[in-house]
Amino acid sequence: MTSRAVQYARYGGPEVLEIVEREDPQPGPGQVRLAVRAASVNPIDWKLRSGAMASTDAPGKPVIGGVDVAGTVEAVGEGVTAFAEGDEVLGRASGGAYAEKALADVDGLTAKPAGVAWEVAGSLPVVVTTAYRGLALLGLGADDDTAGKVLVVTGASGGVGVVATQLAVARGVTVIGSASERHQDDVKALGATPVVYGEGFADRVRAVTDHVDAALDTAGKGDLGDLVALTGSADRVLTIADYAGAQEHGVRFSSGGDGEVEGALADFVEHLAAGDHRAPEVVVYPLEQAAQAQEDNRTGAVSGKLVLTP
Repeated sequence: MTSRAVQYARYGGPEVLEIVEREDPQPGPGQVRLAVRAASVNPIDWKLRSGAMASTDAPGKPVIGGVDVAGTVEAVGEGVTAFAEGDEVLGRASGGAYAEKALADVDGLTAKPAGVAWEVAGSLPVVVTTAYRGLALLGLGADDDTAGKVLVVTGASGGVGVVATQLAVARGVTVIGSASERHQDDVKALGATPVVYGEGFADRVRAVTDHVDAALDTAGKGDLGDLVALTGSADRVLTIADYAGAQEHGVRFSSGGDGEVEGALADFVEHLAAGDHRAPEVVVYPLEQAAQAQEDNRTGAVSGKLVLTP
């Protein structure tokens, strides 16, 4: 059997992406094959495609992009007992999610609740695990003493910001979230106090509180200096979006290689299905528009979590 996938065989702009017909991948030990229902677009996808993170002129073999995936299990590999054919799951793909069929290691998957839409499920894995990890690194994890703490979240209306803000509020943290003028009400709906980002940002935060315990930068808009001043220490600030700024200000930068919080994705989707949390806004593109979706993600032309559907 064959199915479609979006791949690139050379580095470059979005034009290097092409849809190809390929043999369905076969799951190895500990893996399943999914009939993909949704796969989200993350900055790492177009950064890898551009070659900005590569040490060679071209990938050694064609690459299928995408990490986040949601779909139905249609084949299981040796030793798999956690899931069976027909199960609906979400998590991380191994070998690319921009496809009609994708492989995934079972330890990177969790069950999809029936009440969670496919496009929402496909948008969640990276933003959820990143938010849980970021709060844990700041000492605001589920097992930490968070009562009375004050947290600033930049980009609180974005994917990671939406999740992190809700988690922190649920843990008794007072959250001040930055966003554009048009997203102030969205941040307020998450349980946070909204402030507008941009020039004068630190003063607007000080008008809300005279004490900040920690700051999570999800926006990468050059706020790290202000965040260090607000918290009183670079050790109390974490960025997931501004590597250069982190080097300049002595702030921690967290990438996907910093480890995960066990059970984070399962915990969030359980609360999502119960109505305790809300998911980031989702914008859906067909698989054929993967190049446009990556470019819209890179430029910020479209707000929300961008998701591909085969």
